[in-house]
Amino acid sequence: MALFKAYDIRGVVPDELDREKAYGIGRAIAHFSRLDAGEGAIAVGRDARVHSPELTGALIDGIRDEGLAVLDLGLVATPMLYFAVQHLEAQAGVMVTASHNPGEYNGFKICRAHAVPVGEASGLKDIERYVAERAAAPGAATRGSIAEHSVVEAYAAHVLAVGEERPPLKVAIDCGNGMASVGLGPVLEALPLDVVPLYFEPDGSFPNHEADPLKVENLADVAEAVRREGADFGVAFDGDGDRAVFVDGDGEPVSADLATALIARRWLAREPGARILYDLRSSRVVAEEVERAGGVAGMCRVGHSFVKAQMREEGAAFAGELSGHLYFRFSEDLIADDGTAAFVAMLDVLGAEGRPLADLVKPLRCYAASGEINRRVGDKDHVIESIARQHAQAPEQSRLDGLLVRYPTWWFNIRASNTEPVLRLNLEADTAAEMEQRRDEILAQIDSLGAETAG
Repeated sequence: MALFKAYDIRGVVPDELDREKAYGIGRAIAHFSRLDAGEGAIAVGRDARVHSPELTGALIDGIRDEGLAVLDLGLVATPMLYFAVQHLEAQAGVMVTASHNPGEYNGFKICRAHAVPVGEASGLKDIERYVAERAAAPGAATRGSIAEHSVVEAYAAHVLAVGEERPPLKVAIDCGNGMASVGLGPVLEALPLDVVPLYFEPDGSFPNHEADPLKVENLADVAEAVRREGADFGVAFDGDGDRAVFVDGDGEPVSADLATALIARRWLAREPGARILYDLRSSRVVAEEVERAGGVAGMCRVGHSFVKAQMREEGAAFAGELSGHLYFRFSEDLIADDGTAAFVAMLDVLGAEGRPLADLVKPLRCYAASGEINRRVGDKDHVIESIARQHAQAPEQSRLDGLLVRYPTWWFNIRASNTEPVLRLNLEADTAAEMEQRRDEILAQIDSLGAETAG
């Protein structure tokens, strides 16, 4: 089923996802959850897309028809769903959202107890297999109950605990008409901030701009607000609130790897020697800053299910991905990516450092990065293997995620997309001149193997 992706279920409504399919998916999730964990309740939250109420209702009907109870959270951000699963001791959770995708999309993010993600390699394939079977099966003898729960106030206390410092700054905040504002309200009430609000009203049609802060054009409004209002910095959230991207006081974007380095440095001041993870596309400066601050730096592959699993396995305290996902070990049991927690953590950094964000970031911009470049290819594996052979003499090669090749003054990573015939290239060098030269060389190698530009 094309709806089932590597990390979640997602598609266009109603062409790919409708009420009938949502009902079958609800039954399949409940069946999987019962086999996996027993008869406990499943927490369900939704975003503000036009079709979310109908799809949520069908999903809940499916869960209840399997005999499991539902904890209905209503309108929440994805990190609030993760928190609720832990806080309400649910055995699983489902968030009805398509994250940063345009308004015609919707879908489901699924997790086990303690917000452990269910992905392609950890149960999503099983759920896909159960859909047709359970949709046609008789319902349970006793239908599951349903109860409404609000976790807004408890969630606010939860994320505020991430930081200690409360600096009285002026901040421009762009919620992109997504879900971050739902949990952000009581957080802001507890902070001494002068807020310049942008697009706080949840609106699943996303009338102002796409709720994807990874695209520079979607940061234009918050950057302009920072400059116009003289704000100290700005932050933009994605559609379901699990990502945050910052801009400094000049309105310049701060890449998520540099934000990872700053927050890690502050984290290590409170937790000396902690292990910090960063995804393999991140600048070398992240590991350098972690080690300079006395921490242990570890590289991880891309994707929230992989990052969270490695954090659990290695006891990591914090992690960051170039995509804007920042991961916190909130407790021994709960690890989650959370845009609002990232915002609180950045406030903590600025309060502790007592300097503007632009000043803190400037020395971290010591290498030249290509940014992520996509190329369409006919045979992704063939291209990767061919380039690996061309760089066989490199000092270091890794297959942690795609192909990572390191030289003394530059490195590159090529990864295959999980959902389309695209290779993604990230490259960094000591100087802009070398970055441009090496980037063009690698792209020429890919193109010689039959690629075309994907954007």
